[in-house]
Amino acid sequence: MFAYSEPVLDRFPIIVGGVLHARGVVHGSPQGELRQLFRDEQQRTLERIGDRPLAELPSIAAWRRAFSAFGVEPTRYRSAAEALLRRLTKQGGIPSLNALVDLGNLVSIRYGLPVAVFDQRSVTGSTAVRFAEGDESFTDLGGDGSASRPEPGEVIFVDDAGRVSARRWCWRQSAESAARADTTEILVTVEGHHDAAAEDVARAVEDLRELLDRYAGEPAVGAAVLTPENPIFHGLATS
Repeated sequence: MFAYSEPVLDRFPIIVGGVLHARGVVHGSPQGELRQLFRDEQQRTLERIGDRPLAELPSIAAWRRAFSAFGVEPTRYRSAAEALLRRLTKQGGIPSLNALVDLGNLVSIRYGLPVAVFDQRSVTGSTAVRFAEGDESFTDLGGDGSASRPEPGEVIFVDDAGRVSARRWCWRQSAESAARADTTEILVTVEGHHDAAAEDVARAVEDLRELLDRYAGEPAVGAAVLTPENPIFHGLATS
């Protein structure tokens, strides 16, 4: 199960969250077709943005406001979508990593929204989006393997055992949740706070579903678009 907590929804009443649960994933190095799709999307994104500052994009501006609302400086800790677009616009390209990461990044730059792909093997029970208490455990994907604690009050993705899969909402993913060559079960999220979030998130979910079908071995997939009125996704039934 994946769910937004009531306090998070009270603070962020316009959040729209797309969630996909896929089982039976088969992936590895991206196929040539996916690599080309990703390259083409990067070029289209560069042309669409042009010289416009990223902070002026409605989806990015909304994430900056959200970060500020739970006490995080958004120019110090950038949302995953802004960090990815910043890399693209500053360096001219985003490297290919693996099929799951590439398809997530493709959809992220297409809509200017954070897309996270979480390996589910280390998850205990459900994943909740809630404010951190500060006693949860997080192992940074880009760190040295040691565990740390989130700051009390920041928004985290956390399981029933207190293991954090994402800090500062969509700033950084955990080492345990990263997609690997032997990943078979994933949770994918795409979220927005801007005025067109409902439409953009719904379209992004459909794009992700199609890409998983084409490039991840036609896994079984369940999906939903969550709102404060419908904040819980139960995922695929346990076999």
